[in-house]
Amino acid sequence: MGMLSLPGFLSCGKKKDFNLTNEKDAHSSDSDENSERGNWSNKGDYLLSMVGYAVGLGNVWRFPYLTYQNGGGAFLIPYTLMLALAGLPLFFMECSLGQFASLGPVSIWRMLPLFQGVGITMVIISTFVTIYYNVIIAYALYYLFASFQKVLPWSDCFSWADEFCSKTRIVSDCNTTLHGEIIHTNYSFITSNNLTCINGTINYKPVQFPSEQYWNKVALQRSSGLDETGRIVWYLALCLLLSWMIVGAALFKGIKSSGKVVYFTALFPYVILLILLVRGATLEGALDGIEYYIGRQSNITKLMEAEVWKDAATQIFYSLSVAWGGLVALSSYNKFHNNCYSDAILVCVTNCVTSVFAGFAIFSILGHMAFVSERPVSEVVDSGFDLAFVAYPEALSKLPVSPLWSFLFFFMLLLLGLDSQFATIETLTTTIQDIYPKVMKKLRMPVTLGLCTLLFFLGLICVTQAGIYWVNLIDHFCAGWGILIAAVLEIIGIIYIYGGNRFIEDIEMMIGKKSRLFWLWWRMCWFFITPVLLMAILVWSLITFSRPSYGSVLYPTWGTAVGWCMIIFCVIWIPIVAIVKIVKAEGNLVQRIVSCCRPAANWGPYLECHRGERYSHIVDPKKKKEHEIPTVSAVVY
Repeated sequence: MGMLSLPGFLSCGKKKDFNLTNEKDAHSSDSDENSERGNWSNKGDYLLSMVGYAVGLGNVWRFPYLTYQNGGGAFLIPYTLMLALAGLPLFFMECSLGQFASLGPVSIWRMLPLFQGVGITMVIISTFVTIYYNVIIAYALYYLFASFQKVLPWSDCFSWADEFCSKTRIVSDCNTTLHGEIIHTNYSFITSNNLTCINGTINYKPVQFPSEQYWNKVALQRSSGLDETGRIVWYLALCLLLSWMIVGAALFKGIKSSGKVVYFTALFPYVILLILLVRGATLEGALDGIEYYIGRQSNITKLMEAEVWKDAATQIFYSLSVAWGGLVALSSYNKFHNNCYSDAILVCVTNCVTSVFAGFAIFSILGHMAFVSERPVSEVVDSGFDLAFVAYPEALSKLPVSPLWSFLFFFMLLLLGLDSQFATIETLTTTIQDIYPKVMKKLRMPVTLGLCTLLFFLGLICVTQAGIYWVNLIDHFCAGWGILIAAVLEIIGIIYIYGGNRFIEDIEMMIGKKSRLFWLWWRMCWFFITPVLLMAILVWSLITFSRPSYGSVLYPTWGTAVGWCMIIFCVIWIPIVAIVKIVKAEGNLVQRIVSCCRPAANWGPYLECHRGERYSHIVDPKKKKEHEIPTVSAVVY
């Protein structure tokens, strides 16, 4: 028997287990490199969480429509270029940031205290978005449950329909030939006299398909506008509650639980997309739909229009979920020497391939719908809510065994929405953890469930009869300019103030030394191309601003004002925090600004063993007492 003196800490921050109370944080495990914050259980958990976060509803209901609208297959040229020039550089930057410092989107700005408000803006925007995003998941849940019927409730004009509901187009009037003369008359006269319409002269009555009326009259119980709030739609409120319960259950142990759930939520949508594609490809008219999407209808001359390039850049930017804070938060749980470079490329390519793949599944079935209803494909194509809850359900209702296909489609939408929601909530809990680490260590589950409960109550306004108008309003303002402003300031702050070359050296500490040739492309993008593109998109968006509307319903002036107030509330923290930091600094004004543009004393890799010579001088004040813990004596037999 002898006495042996052991240090209180092992390398890379792992503590010796002398905790007599056996208190354990569910967010971390014994195998974690970072025992305080925790790490992903394995690489697959992280990659699938990132894919689930990046691949969302927009890949299914926005990209195919944009491709069709902007020249078909030709649109893939600006889309791919924008991926390389704007999407991937920002994605790689944020993944590297989070992994390097093991911090969330607010605390990461220890690197540049003057810009910490950018991180706060990202978190507030993510909060707004997560409120309405779960409402969309609630819509998918409602339609999922509605699919458990022998006859889909939107397949025909049932008791809820009005006189404008019709499964087919109704001819109103046209030109015909009578006694050798061409006359214009109503269709009832033509049928009663056994006449025929002259091609190209037919006018149709303004009718609505059953799926459109079901969406507005039954699912939403939509009011006339934002002014008419109406009552809470109780079944949508229950679906919203269920969606928050699913999110809370998946995140009750943080990344340790969500990292396992995403194996299903991130992968199974691909199985469903493949099933829908195979089924769609066997239908009559499918080829017509695919040709409209990416085939012979491709128009290379569209590339001469600035709007096409703007659409490509915007879609890449939003599709990859950059500047929301989620990429930083998820990457902060990586091990320090993880190859974030290859991860960024893999996730970005997967995201874009998914968008293209989804387009084939969507357009093959829309092509069949056009064939059955004897309409051109252009008349059945739509985007956003109208595609997901009107056009595509209408197409599915025309298939044999339609409830099965409807169930699969809405189950896919549910899964696509959920894993994006997991990452967004993890962004919020990571921010809380960085600010109150001791609280989250002991009370992670209650805090997560409390956050989900709060967001559920905030989302109730979105399940009233005017709810869809609120969802559209938040999406129009918060998910637009706020993110663009945050992204522009993020890249300017990191590259031009913190220092692009210093940032590259930080990355090399994680992935190893790289050649000048390797960094040439990234330098070109980070220093010039990407910020210029982002500024161009931001300016373009401001110039082309139009009052928000939902369909033909224009928003009242006060509604637009509320939208502006939301976006101002999101971004105002950028100047407020900068002013507070300057006021608290010492010296004259110039000295204060300069000091706020330098990294904080505790900036650097989270664990001491990773700091090397570049950051060897850093000691986190919060951990100062831990570093002063004397050696612990252990009895060794």
